[in-house]
Amino acid sequence: MELLLTGGTGFIGTALTEVLREAAHNLTILTRANHRSTQGCRYIQSLDELTADTRIDGVINLAGASLAAKRWTNAYKQEMVASRVDTTRALVRWMREREARPEVLLSASAIGYYGQHGDEELAEDGSVVPGFAQSLCQQWENEALQAVELGVRVCTMRFGVVLDSGGGAMVEMARPFSFGVANWMGTGHQWLSWIHRQDVVAAMLFLLEHPVLSGAFNVTAPQPVTSRGFCDAMKRHQRTLITAPVPAFAMRLLVGEMADELLLSGQRVVPAALQGAGFKFAYPHLDAALADIL
Repeated sequence: MELLLTGGTGFIGTALTEVLREAAHNLTILTRANHRSTQGCRYIQSLDELTADTRIDGVINLAGASLAAKRWTNAYKQEMVASRVDTTRALVRWMREREARPEVLLSASAIGYYGQHGDEELAEDGSVVPGFAQSLCQQWENEALQAVELGVRVCTMRFGVVLDSGGGAMVEMARPFSFGVANWMGTGHQWLSWIHRQDVVAAMLFLLEHPVLSGAFNVTAPQPVTSRGFCDAMKRHQRTLITAPVPAFAMRLLVGEMADELLLSGQRVVPAALQGAGFKFAYPHLDAALADIL
């Protein structure tokens, strides 16, 4: 396939790019940075560089400023919204202007779509609880779904916490354990819906290759854990000397609003749609994932 990819230079995008190229797909990657194009992979900095006769069979939209990169000031909130909502809107506008439209749009979202639900298990039809992250994800998905009116198959992918070596959330989550300190944040009873990066990439290929699939998909492992459960699993793989949880008030002082929205609360999400479609996880359990990563 001829694929257009946004966010292709990020933590998920780099792994996806490697696998897509191995599968002989041709990639056009939209990025703000300068990169040298190679055989089967070219980089562009604007959609205007795609001429009317440029064939694009599918679009994978992973663009978005990290929710956990900075304190949530009003300015950074605007950046997070613009990098997701505005980019997705621009992609759909570009599709609308083309005579030959892509067959499929895989568009990133996140399990923050559901808001805070405590211990409630959430499949794709789960209810929502309002909040900044919830509103952001809903706007993001709504923009992607505009492509349905154009005859494009749309899959919105609600990512959990993506784990792997070399980047992503694992860098910060594993740091105290590398110094012999086991910890969790707040009560530790909040749910962590995680997924190995290899399964994220495999899920995206699965959605690309099954044209009957559309709608929302929770891209999370089938067995979420609590923050304390993650700590226990890490202790089985790394030698620790002490256990020192980080109090909720300290997290609020350090990162402000982000603490309550992302770190001290969570969602107990299950990948009902993916499993119902027959997708098989390489790492359904956290212990196996950590054994591979660490």
